[in-house]
Amino acid sequence: MRIEIVYALKNEQFFYTEEVAEGITVGEALQHSQLLKEFPNLDISKVGVFSKVVKKEDILHDMDRIEVYRPLLIDPKQQRRDRADKNKP
Repeated sequence: MRIEIVYALKNEQFFYTEEVAEGITVGEALQHSQLLKEFPNLDISKVGVFSKVVKKEDILHDMDRIEVYRPLLIDPKQQRRDRADKNKP
């Protein structure tokens, strides 16, 4: 079965296509992935499949795309408040 694993930094994207056994979980696929070989200390606590957050125990299907999410640098609500305050007369 074929899956994709993607990870994006601010100015660079990483895309891996991997062959895995049927019935493999998200966590197992990530542990054996090329991504973690290149980035062994990568935080994989928040991941999704096709933009939907999933658990590491979820079973993958053929052609699924695992997305590894980065932590937010700033809370989006706070960012909007700061921008609104900046634009006040």
